[in-house]
Amino acid sequence: MGDLLKLKTNYLLMFPFFALRLTWHLVMAPWRCTFYYLKRTQAQVSSIVSRMERTLRGSSDDIGWLQLTPGMAPFEDGTTRFLELLEAIRNGEHTLPNSFVYLLVPGLFSNHGPLYFVGTKRFFSRMGLVCHIAKIHSEASVEHNAWQLKQYIEELYWGSGKRVMLLRHSKGGVDSAAALSIYWSELENKVAGLALVQSPYGGSPIASDTLREGQIADKETRRIMELLICKTIKGDMRALEDLTYEKRKKFVMKHKLPEGIPLISFSSEAMVAPGVLATLTQISHAELPRLPFLKFGSSELDNVSGLGHQVPIVIPVSAAMAVCALHLLLRYGERSDGLVTCRDAEVPGSVVVRPEQKLDHAWMVYSSKKKNPDEPDATEMCEALLTLLVELGKRKQEENKEA
Repeated sequence: MGDLLKLKTNYLLMFPFFALRLTWHLVMAPWRCTFYYLKRTQAQVSSIVSRMERTLRGSSDDIGWLQLTPGMAPFEDGTTRFLELLEAIRNGEHTLPNSFVYLLVPGLFSNHGPLYFVGTKRFFSRMGLVCHIAKIHSEASVEHNAWQLKQYIEELYWGSGKRVMLLRHSKGGVDSAAALSIYWSELENKVAGLALVQSPYGGSPIASDTLREGQIADKETRRIMELLICKTIKGDMRALEDLTYEKRKKFVMKHKLPEGIPLISFSSEAMVAPGVLATLTQISHAELPRLPFLKFGSSELDNVSGLGHQVPIVIPVSAAMAVCALHLLLRYGERSDGLVTCRDAEVPGSVVVRPEQKLDHAWMVYSSKKKNPDEPDATEMCEALLTLLVELGKRKQEENKEA
Protein backbone atom coordinates (compact mmCIF):
# COMPACT_ATOMS: atom_id res chain seq x y z
CA MET A 1 0.00 0.00 0.00
CA GLY A 2 2.88 2.32 0.77
CA ASP A 3 4.53 1.58 -2.55
CA LEU A 4 1.31 2.39 -4.44
CA LEU A 5 0.96 5.66 -2.60
CA LYS A 6 4.55 6.50 -3.36
CA LEU A 7 4.05 5.73 -7.08
CA LYS A 8 0.97 7.98 -7.23
CA THR A 9 2.89 10.72 -5.53
CA ASN A 10 5.69 10.45 -8.14
CA TYR A 11 3.17 10.68 -10.99
CA LEU A 12 1.61 13.76 -9.44
CA LEU A 13 5.00 15.36 -9.06
CA MET A 14 6.00 14.53 -12.72
CA PHE A 15 2.75 15.81 -14.22
CA PRO A 16 3.71 19.51 -14.05
CA PHE A 17 7.04 18.63 -15.67
CA PHE A 18 5.35 16.85 -18.62
CA ALA A 19 2.83 19.66 -18.93
CA LEU A 20 5.60 22.23 -18.98
CA ARG A 21 7.53 20.18 -21.58
CA LEU A 22 4.43 19.86 -23.79
CA THR A 23 3.78 23.57 -23.50
CA TRP A 24 7.40 24.30 -24.47
CA HIS A 25 7.16 22.10 -27.61
CA LEU A 26 3.91 23.76 -28.61
CA VAL A 27 5.40 27.21 -28.17
CA MET A 28 8.63 26.30 -30.02
CA ALA A 29 6.94 24.48 -32.91
CA PRO A 30 6.26 27.67 -34.94
CA TRP A 31 9.78 28.88 -34.26
CA ARG A 32 11.25 25.54 -35.40
CA CYS A 33 9.20 25.70 -38.60
CA THR A 34 10.39 29.24 -39.17
CA PHE A 35 14.01 28.18 -38.53
CA TYR A 36 13.82 25.24 -40.95
CA TYR A 37 12.15 27.44 -43.55
CA LEU A 38 14.85 30.09 -43.18
CA LYS A 39 17.57 27.45 -43.35
CA ARG A 40 16.05 25.94 -46.49
CA THR A 41 15.67 29.37 -48.06
CA GLN A 42 19.27 30.17 -47.21
CA ALA A 43 20.42 26.94 -48.87
CA GLN A 44 18.38 27.77 -51.99
CA VAL A 45 19.77 31.31 -52.11
CA SER A 46 23.32 29.96 -51.64
CA SER A 47 22.73 27.48 -54.47
CA ILE A 48 21.45 30.24 -56.77
CA VAL A 49 24.40 32.48 -55.89
CA SER A 50 26.82 29.61 -56.49
CA ARG A 51 25.21 28.86 -59.85
CA MET A 52 25.36 32.52 -60.83
CA GLU A 53 29.04 32.75 -59.88
CA ARG A 54 29.82 29.54 -61.79
CA THR A 55 27.88 30.81 -64.81
CA LEU A 56 29.53 34.25 -64.78
CA ARG A 57 33.03 32.83 -64.25
CA GLY A 58 32.58 30.36 -67.09
CA SER A 59 35.87 29.16 -68.56
CA SER A 60 38.04 31.95 -67.16
CA ASP A 61 40.23 29.53 -65.20
CA ASP A 62 40.47 26.94 -68.00
CA ILE A 63 41.39 28.79 -71.19
CA GLY A 64 45.05 28.21 -72.00
CA TRP A 65 45.52 25.68 -69.19
CA LEU A 66 47.71 23.48 -71.37
CA GLN A 67 50.32 26.19 -71.85
CA LEU A 68 50.40 26.89 -68.11
CA THR A 69 50.89 23.24 -67.12
CA PRO A 70 54.44 22.63 -65.80
CA GLY A 71 56.64 20.33 -67.86
CA MET A 72 54.98 20.98 -71.22
CA ALA A 73 57.28 21.25 -74.23
CA PRO A 74 57.86 24.75 -75.68
CA PHE A 75 56.46 26.01 -78.97
CA GLU A 76 58.37 26.82 -82.13
CA ASP A 77 57.03 29.69 -84.22
CA GLY A 78 56.82 28.58 -87.85
CA THR A 79 54.72 31.48 -89.14
CA THR A 80 57.53 33.15 -91.10
CA ARG A 81 58.47 29.96 -92.94
CA PHE A 82 54.79 29.21 -93.57
CA LEU A 83 54.27 32.61 -95.18
CA GLU A 84 57.35 32.06 -97.37
CA LEU A 85 56.01 28.71 -98.56
CA LEU A 86 52.57 30.20 -99.11
CA GLU A 87 54.00 32.98 -101.28
CA ALA A 88 55.97 30.45 -103.31
CA ILE A 89 52.85 28.32 -103.84
CA ARG A 90 50.92 31.36 -105.05
CA ASN A 91 53.73 31.93 -107.54
CA GLY A 92 53.31 28.41 -108.93
CA GLU A 93 55.91 26.46 -106.91
CA HIS A 94 54.30 23.21 -105.80
CA THR A 95 56.73 20.90 -104.03
CA LEU A 96 54.50 18.45 -102.16
CA PRO A 97 55.94 14.98 -102.89
CA ASN A 98 53.84 12.08 -104.13
CA SER A 99 55.59 9.76 -101.69
CA PHE A 100 52.85 10.21 -99.07
CA VAL A 101 49.14 9.63 -98.82
CA TYR A 102 47.44 12.84 -97.69
CA LEU A 103 44.49 12.24 -95.39
CA LEU A 104 42.07 15.06 -94.56
CA VAL A 105 40.03 14.51 -91.39
CA PRO A 106 36.94 16.72 -90.93
CA GLY A 107 35.55 17.99 -87.65
CA LEU A 108 32.29 18.09 -85.73
CA PHE A 109 29.07 18.22 -87.82
CA SER A 110 31.06 17.67 -91.02
CA ASN A 111 28.62 14.91 -92.05
CA HIS A 112 26.06 17.67 -92.52
CA GLY A 113 28.33 19.91 -94.60
CA PRO A 114 28.60 18.38 -98.11
CA LEU A 115 31.43 20.72 -99.22
CA TYR A 116 33.69 20.00 -96.24
CA PHE A 117 37.31 19.74 -97.50
CA VAL A 118 36.03 18.95 -101.02
CA GLY A 119 37.82 21.91 -102.64
CA THR A 120 41.14 20.99 -101.02
CA LYS A 121 40.85 17.34 -102.06
CA ARG A 122 40.13 18.28 -105.68
CA PHE A 123 43.02 20.74 -105.63
CA PHE A 124 45.46 18.05 -104.43
CA SER A 125 44.09 15.47 -106.86
CA ARG A 126 44.67 17.81 -109.80
CA MET A 127 48.32 17.99 -108.72
CA GLY A 128 48.55 14.20 -108.95
CA LEU A 129 48.66 13.63 -105.20
CA VAL A 130 46.90 10.75 -103.46
CA CYS A 131 44.42 12.48 -101.19
CA HIS A 132 41.46 11.14 -99.19
CA ILE A 133 38.82 12.59 -96.89
CA ALA A 134 38.31 10.33 -93.89
CA LYS A 135 34.79 8.94 -93.80
CA ILE A 136 34.12 8.95 -90.08
CA HIS A 137 31.09 9.73 -87.98
CA SER A 138 32.12 13.20 -86.88
CA GLU A 139 29.49 13.28 -84.14
CA ALA A 140 30.94 10.21 -82.40
CA SER A 141 33.15 10.23 -79.30
CA VAL A 142 36.88 10.93 -79.53
CA GLU A 143 37.92 7.42 -78.53
CA HIS A 144 35.51 5.86 -81.03
CA ASN A 145 36.87 7.99 -83.87
CA ALA A 146 40.46 7.35 -82.74
CA TRP A 147 39.90 3.62 -83.28
CA GLN A 148 38.27 4.24 -86.68
CA LEU A 149 41.13 6.50 -87.78
CA LYS A 150 43.70 3.95 -86.64
CA GLN A 151 42.08 1.37 -88.93
CA TYR A 152 41.71 3.93 -91.73
CA ILE A 153 45.41 4.82 -91.59
CA GLU A 154 46.45 1.17 -91.63
CA GLU A 155 44.27 0.46 -94.67
CA LEU A 156 45.77 3.41 -96.57
CA TYR A 157 49.30 2.41 -95.62
CA TRP A 158 48.98 -1.26 -96.54
CA GLY A 159 47.03 -0.41 -99.70
CA SER A 160 49.54 2.11 -101.05
CA GLY A 161 52.82 1.28 -99.32
CA LYS A 162 53.13 4.98 -98.47
CA ARG A 163 53.14 6.67 -95.10
CA VAL A 164 50.18 8.88 -94.28
CA MET A 165 50.41 12.64 -93.83
CA LEU A 166 47.52 13.92 -91.73
CA LEU A 167 45.76 17.28 -92.03
CA ARG A 168 42.98 17.61 -89.45
CA HIS A 169 40.44 20.32 -88.82
CA SER A 170 38.60 21.15 -85.58
CA LYS A 171 37.48 18.00 -83.72
CA GLY A 172 39.15 15.95 -86.45
CA GLY A 173 42.46 17.12 -84.99
CA VAL A 174 41.43 15.97 -81.53
CA ASP A 175 40.34 12.58 -82.94
CA SER A 176 43.61 12.20 -84.87
CA ALA A 177 45.79 13.19 -81.93
CA ALA A 178 43.91 10.63 -79.84
CA ALA A 179 44.56 7.93 -82.44
CA LEU A 180 48.30 8.63 -82.38
CA SER A 181 48.39 8.92 -78.59
CA ILE A 182 46.58 5.64 -77.96
CA TYR A 183 47.83 3.50 -80.87
CA TRP A 184 51.28 4.95 -81.55
CA SER A 185 53.01 1.58 -81.16
CA GLU A 186 51.01 0.34 -84.17
CA LEU A 187 51.07 3.58 -86.20
CA GLU A 188 54.64 4.77 -85.63
CA ASN A 189 55.96 3.62 -89.02
CA LYS A 190 52.75 4.45 -90.88
CA VAL A 191 52.26 8.16 -90.04
CA ALA A 192 54.63 10.83 -91.39
CA GLY A 193 53.24 13.90 -89.64
CA LEU A 194 50.22 15.65 -88.18
CA ALA A 195 48.90 19.16 -88.83
CA LEU A 196 46.15 20.36 -86.49
CA VAL A 197 44.06 23.13 -88.01
CA GLN A 198 41.98 25.15 -85.53
CA SER A 199 41.62 22.11 -83.28
CA PRO A 200 40.46 22.47 -79.65
CA TYR A 201 43.29 20.29 -78.37
CA GLY A 202 43.12 22.00 -74.99
CA GLY A 203 39.33 22.25 -75.06
CA SER A 204 36.68 24.66 -76.25
CA PRO A 205 35.04 27.40 -74.13
CA ILE A 206 31.89 27.09 -76.23
CA ALA A 207 31.52 23.38 -75.40
CA SER A 208 32.43 23.92 -71.75
CA ASP A 209 30.11 26.90 -71.24
CA THR A 210 27.28 24.95 -72.86
CA LEU A 211 27.61 21.73 -70.83
CA ARG A 212 29.12 22.91 -67.53
CA GLU A 213 27.28 21.37 -64.58
CA GLY A 214 26.24 23.55 -61.67
CA GLN A 215 25.47 26.66 -63.70
CA ILE A 216 22.14 28.32 -64.36
CA ALA A 217 19.81 26.27 -66.60
CA ASP A 218 22.42 23.53 -67.00
CA LYS A 219 19.87 20.69 -67.17
CA GLU A 220 17.67 22.54 -69.65
CA THR A 221 20.65 23.38 -71.86
CA ARG A 222 21.82 19.79 -71.82
CA ARG A 223 18.38 18.51 -72.83
CA ILE A 224 18.35 20.94 -75.77
CA MET A 225 21.80 19.77 -76.91
CA GLU A 226 20.79 16.13 -76.54
CA LEU A 227 17.74 16.81 -78.71
CA LEU A 228 19.91 18.52 -81.32
CA ILE A 229 22.82 16.07 -81.38
CA CYS A 230 21.23 12.73 -80.48
CA LYS A 231 17.76 13.04 -81.99
CA THR A 232 18.07 15.47 -84.88
CA ILE A 233 21.47 14.58 -86.36
CA LYS A 234 21.78 11.06 -84.89
CA GLY A 235 25.04 11.80 -83.09
CA ASP A 236 26.63 10.96 -79.75
CA MET A 237 26.49 13.49 -76.92
CA ARG A 238 30.04 12.49 -76.00
CA ALA A 239 31.25 14.16 -79.19
CA LEU A 240 30.60 17.55 -77.60
CA GLU A 241 31.43 16.46 -74.05
CA ASP A 242 34.89 15.33 -75.15
CA LEU A 243 35.70 18.90 -76.19
CA THR A 244 35.06 20.40 -72.75
CA TYR A 245 38.04 21.44 -70.64
CA GLU A 246 37.25 18.85 -67.99
CA LYS A 247 37.35 15.96 -70.47
CA ARG A 248 40.36 17.28 -72.38
CA LYS A 249 42.41 17.67 -69.19
CA LYS A 250 41.77 14.07 -68.21
CA PHE A 251 42.48 12.73 -71.69
CA VAL A 252 45.63 14.75 -72.42
CA MET A 253 47.16 13.91 -69.05
CA LYS A 254 46.44 10.21 -69.60
CA HIS A 255 47.28 9.96 -73.33
CA LYS A 256 50.12 12.26 -74.34
CA LEU A 257 51.19 12.77 -77.94
CA PRO A 258 54.26 10.74 -78.91
CA GLU A 259 57.55 12.59 -78.94
CA GLY A 260 59.38 13.04 -82.21
CA ILE A 261 56.37 13.14 -84.53
CA PRO A 262 56.34 16.16 -86.88
CA LEU A 263 53.55 18.32 -85.49
CA ILE A 264 52.03 21.64 -86.58
CA SER A 265 49.37 23.71 -84.82
CA PHE A 266 47.43 26.25 -86.88
CA SER A 267 45.42 28.86 -84.99
CA SER A 268 43.58 31.90 -86.30
CA GLU A 269 41.47 34.86 -85.24
CA ALA A 270 38.07 35.62 -86.74
CA MET A 271 37.10 39.05 -87.98
CA VAL A 272 34.49 40.78 -85.82
CA ALA A 273 33.84 43.79 -88.02
CA PRO A 274 30.16 44.89 -88.23
CA GLY A 275 29.99 44.01 -91.91
CA VAL A 276 30.78 40.37 -91.20
CA LEU A 277 27.89 40.03 -88.77
CA ALA A 278 25.39 40.26 -91.64
CA THR A 279 27.15 37.85 -94.01
CA LEU A 280 25.50 34.66 -95.28
CA THR A 281 28.24 32.44 -96.65
CA GLN A 282 27.32 28.76 -96.92
CA ILE A 283 24.52 26.50 -97.97
CA SER A 284 24.53 23.20 -96.14
CA HIS A 285 21.93 20.55 -95.36
CA ALA A 286 20.31 19.14 -92.26
CA GLU A 287 19.17 15.56 -91.85
CA LEU A 288 15.66 15.56 -90.41
CA PRO A 289 13.72 12.65 -88.87
CA ARG A 290 11.34 10.72 -91.13
CA LEU A 291 7.94 12.35 -91.42
CA PRO A 292 4.75 10.40 -92.29
CA PHE A 293 3.91 11.72 -95.77
CA LEU A 294 0.48 10.79 -97.12
CA LYS A 295 0.14 9.14 -100.51
CA PHE A 296 -2.59 10.53 -102.71
CA GLY A 297 -2.39 8.13 -105.66
CA SER A 298 -0.50 10.57 -107.85
CA SER A 299 2.90 9.37 -108.99
CA GLU A 300 4.40 12.81 -108.43
CA LEU A 301 3.02 13.04 -104.90
CA ASP A 302 3.96 9.45 -104.17
CA ASN A 303 7.55 10.28 -105.02
CA VAL A 304 7.52 12.91 -102.30
CA SER A 305 7.23 10.22 -99.64
CA GLY A 306 10.35 8.57 -100.96
CA LEU A 307 12.53 11.67 -100.85
CA GLY A 308 15.58 11.78 -98.61
CA HIS A 309 15.54 13.69 -95.40
CA GLN A 310 18.37 16.10 -96.17
CA VAL A 311 16.88 19.57 -96.32
CA PRO A 312 19.03 22.41 -97.70
CA ILE A 313 19.45 25.31 -95.30
CA VAL A 314 21.30 28.59 -95.43
CA ILE A 315 23.89 28.85 -92.67
CA PRO A 316 25.30 32.28 -91.75
CA VAL A 317 28.73 30.81 -91.04
CA SER A 318 30.80 33.99 -91.04
CA ALA A 319 28.14 35.88 -89.13
CA ALA A 320 27.82 33.16 -86.49
CA MET A 321 31.60 32.87 -86.08
CA ALA A 322 31.97 36.64 -85.81
CA VAL A 323 29.33 36.79 -83.07
CA CYS A 324 30.98 33.93 -81.14
CA ALA A 325 34.44 35.48 -81.56
CA LEU A 326 33.15 38.82 -80.32
CA HIS A 327 31.50 37.08 -77.37
CA LEU A 328 34.74 35.31 -76.37
CA LEU A 329 36.72 38.53 -76.81
CA LEU A 330 34.39 40.60 -74.63
CA ARG A 331 33.80 37.93 -71.98
CA TYR A 332 37.28 36.43 -71.63
CA GLY A 333 39.54 38.81 -73.53
CA GLU A 334 40.62 35.88 -75.74
CA ARG A 335 41.33 35.88 -79.45
CA SER A 336 39.56 33.04 -81.25
CA ASP A 337 38.27 31.82 -84.59
CA GLY A 338 34.75 31.84 -83.17
CA LEU A 339 34.83 28.39 -81.56
CA VAL A 340 38.41 27.72 -80.48
CA THR A 341 40.70 30.20 -78.74
CA CYS A 342 44.19 30.62 -80.15
CA ARG A 343 45.79 29.42 -76.91
CA ASP A 344 43.72 26.21 -76.81
CA ALA A 345 44.55 25.40 -80.45
CA GLU A 346 48.34 25.51 -79.94
CA VAL A 347 49.77 22.15 -78.89
CA PRO A 348 52.91 22.16 -76.70
CA GLY A 349 55.94 20.88 -78.60
CA SER A 350 54.48 21.77 -81.99
CA VAL A 351 55.46 24.25 -84.67
CA VAL A 352 52.85 27.00 -84.35
CA VAL A 353 51.48 28.86 -87.35
CA ARG A 354 49.55 32.09 -86.81
CA PRO A 355 48.36 33.55 -90.15
CA GLU A 356 48.10 37.27 -90.73
CA GLN A 357 44.62 36.94 -92.25
CA LYS A 358 41.51 37.08 -90.13
CA LEU A 359 40.07 33.58 -90.55
CA ASP A 360 37.02 32.12 -88.85
CA HIS A 361 36.63 28.48 -87.85
CA ALA A 362 34.98 27.37 -91.10
CA TRP A 363 37.16 29.28 -93.57
CA MET A 364 39.83 26.60 -93.94
CA VAL A 365 37.44 23.85 -95.03
CA TYR A 366 34.93 25.64 -97.24
CA SER A 367 35.99 27.16 -100.53
CA SER A 368 34.45 30.58 -100.98
CA LYS A 369 33.05 31.59 -104.36
CA LYS A 370 34.12 35.20 -103.77
CA LYS A 371 37.88 34.87 -103.96
CA ASN A 372 40.17 37.82 -103.53
CA PRO A 373 43.04 37.38 -106.01
CA ASP A 374 45.33 39.34 -103.69
CA GLU A 375 44.87 36.87 -100.82
CA PRO A 376 45.51 33.11 -100.60
CA ASP A 377 42.59 30.73 -100.42
CA ALA A 378 42.02 27.73 -98.15
CA THR A 379 43.50 25.17 -100.56
CA GLU A 380 46.75 27.12 -100.86
CA MET A 381 47.00 27.42 -97.10
CA CYS A 382 46.46 23.70 -96.67
CA GLU A 383 49.18 23.02 -99.22
CA ALA A 384 51.56 25.39 -97.41
CA LEU A 385 50.85 23.66 -94.09
CA LEU A 386 51.55 20.22 -95.52
CA THR A 387 54.69 21.48 -97.27
CA LEU A 388 55.92 22.86 -93.95
CA LEU A 389 55.05 19.52 -92.34
CA VAL A 390 57.13 17.65 -94.93
CA GLU A 391 60.07 19.97 -94.25
CA LEU A 392 59.65 19.42 -90.52
CA GLY A 393 59.67 15.67 -91.04
CA LYS A 394 62.92 15.83 -93.02
CA ARG A 395 64.50 17.97 -90.32
CA LYS A 396 63.53 15.52 -87.60
CA GLN A 397 64.95 12.62 -89.61
CA GLU A 398 68.28 14.44 -89.93
CA GLU A 399 68.28 15.18 -86.20
CA ASN A 400 67.63 11.52 -85.41
CA LYS A 401 70.49 10.43 -87.67
CA GLU A 402 72.89 12.85 -86.00
CA ALA A 403 71.77 11.65 -82.57
